Order: sequence, then structure tokens, then C-alpha cells
Amino acid sequence: MNSSTMKAVRQHAFGGPEVLRYEDAPLPTVAPGEVRVRVHAVGINPPDWYLREGYRMLPPQWQPAVSFPLILGTDVSGVIDAVAEDVHDFGVGDEVYAMVRFPEGLAGGSRAYAESVSVPAWQVARKPRGIDHVHAAGAPMSLLTAWQFLVEAGHDVPNPLQPHRHVPVPLAGRTVLVNGAAGGVGQFAVQLAKWKGARVIAVASGRHAAFVHGLGADVFIDYTRTAAESVVRDIDLVVDAVGGAGAARFLPTLRRDGALFPIFPLGFAGADEAQRLGITVSTTQVRSNGAQLASLAELLDAGTVRVAIDSTFALADARRAHERASRGNIQGKIVLTVR
Repeated sequence: MNSSTMKAVRQHAFGGPEVLRYEDAPLPTVAPGEVRVRVHAVGINPPDWYLREGYRMLPPQWQPAVSFPLILGTDVSGVIDAVAEDVHDFGVGDEVYAMVRFPEGLAGGSRAYAESVSVPAWQVARKPRGIDHVHAAGAPMSLLTAWQFLVEAGHDVPNPLQPHRHVPVPLAGRTVLVNGAAGGVGQFAVQLAKWKGARVIAVASGRHAAFVHGLGADVFIDYTRTAAESVVRDIDLVVDAVGGAGAARFLPTLRRDGALFPIFPLGFAGADEAQRLGITVSTTQVRSNGAQLASLAELLDAGTVRVAIDSTFALADARRAHERASRGNIQGKIVLTVR
């Protein structure tokens, strides 16, 4: 590797984990308004494998145009090593974390599975001092998703699947059910709802019971033994971190004027039933936001919100990390480490 190249994980075709190649790639330059981050850790998220496979779950007309080779990934933690002349809020040597160019980088423009990545300065925040790069890299997309669904949207852009903008609902004194409570978004939804004063019912597989109670859940339901929708009623809010077509099964658990937030809304087919029951169904598209990450860094520093790590892999072993993700039953986040 010379001064104009770096190591990155690239792919030259769509497919399974086997298409991920650890190889030389051009070192990114810094455009106006950007900083360059020497990456120490990369968080893995579902959009990574959606793009790796070619967004097969989307209708053809929604599938973004992709140019190969591409570099996956959005979530990074590292140290700034270059700053554009017009950037004054950050300097070389600052430890930062970010969710890079999302959703505008859906077609591979985020480029985080690499030793270096350029990032618009407004998407960057100083890394929480009290946690290491691995835990910081595990936070951005999942924590911003939970925050923008539950606390502050931070933007007025509606999800293309609904005509209205997403509006969080009050949580204090309410009962919130979180499905998929042990996963990346679920772990933060439990913690944020509890922090905001909600009573939290968490749904996950039995092996996660102690973990989820440790996050603050008041009630745990093992979905492998009991269908949550058969035993709970009069819920104020359901956050379905699994989403998809199955989210509609939670409608009977909600009181009239309750709300259902499917994190992954594709395939939801309960709109008519929700209207009949007087239930609001709302979703949003998580968007990069450095100012929100700066606020969240305070919660992470204070230990109010914690990042659980399922497993770590070297950047060169990104294929193995994706194979781990494909097996499911993840507790927290999968993170790539960069030497």
C-alpha cells in the first residue's frame, strides 16, 4: 500500500458474504465541508447486507443504481486525519464517530468498510470519551434510529411509504412493547423508552432474558414460548424492531389511540385494520445527524445508554461478520475492527 491507497472491503458483484473482498482501494480525498476519518472500528447494520445482495427485497423500480466496485458501511469511529479548509469545528486528531451519508449513500456512497473514509462535517460528532471505538462504532445507525423514532425525528422528510412525516409520541407513564429487544435497534429502544419514563415490555428469545432485563425492561416475553400478541393488551406503543409483514399481528395489543412503529415497514399489510382500530402506524427513514450524535454522546458517556457488542471481527474478515449476521439471534451489534 502506498500513500494514495488504503485497504478496504469491496465487492464487484451482488451476492452473499463471499463477494466481500479485502483489497487495495483509493484513499479518499477531502472535499469542501468534509473531514477524513482514519477508521478504528466499523458498525455493521442491515442496510449493509441489503446492498450487498442488491436490495432484492425492493421492487425493481426502487432498487438504486449501483456502480462497482462498491464499499459497504455507514457507521464509523476513529480519528480525523485531514480537514477541509472551510471546516472549523473539528481538527486533526479529534476522536469522532458518525453515520456516513445515509440515506443518500444507499447505493454505496457511504464507503465505511475501509481504513479511511471522508465524511461531511455536519454528520460527525466527537466520540463519547467514556467508551472505546468498538462501542462507539456500534452506536450510530441503531441509536439514531431509536432516537428518531422515539424522541426527536430531527428532520421533516417523510418516509416514501407514508404521506405524512413521522412524529414521536409521549413516553412518560406509558406502556411500550419492544419487539426484537435484544438486537441493534431494539436494545436502544428499550433503554430510551425506559429513560423517558415508560414501562417497557421486551420481546426476544429466551437466551436474551437476562440481557434485556439488564437494559431496564420491566417485563420479558420469550417469543419462542409465548406469542406476545396473545398475552398483552392496552399497550400505548409498539416498537417493532423486526418489522415486515409480521408487524400487523401487534395491532390487537394496542389500545385505541395507540401507535405502532415498524422499524422495517416493507410488507406491512395492516393499514385498514389499524384505521378501524384507531391506531396510528408510522415509520421514518433514519438520517445522518451529527448534532443528534453529539447529544447522544452525553447519554453514552453518562452510562444512561449502553452499547452491547455481539461480536467483533477484523476488517479483513468482513465476510465472516456477514455470515454471523445471517445466522441471526444477535445480541447487540457486530463490529469490524481496523488496525
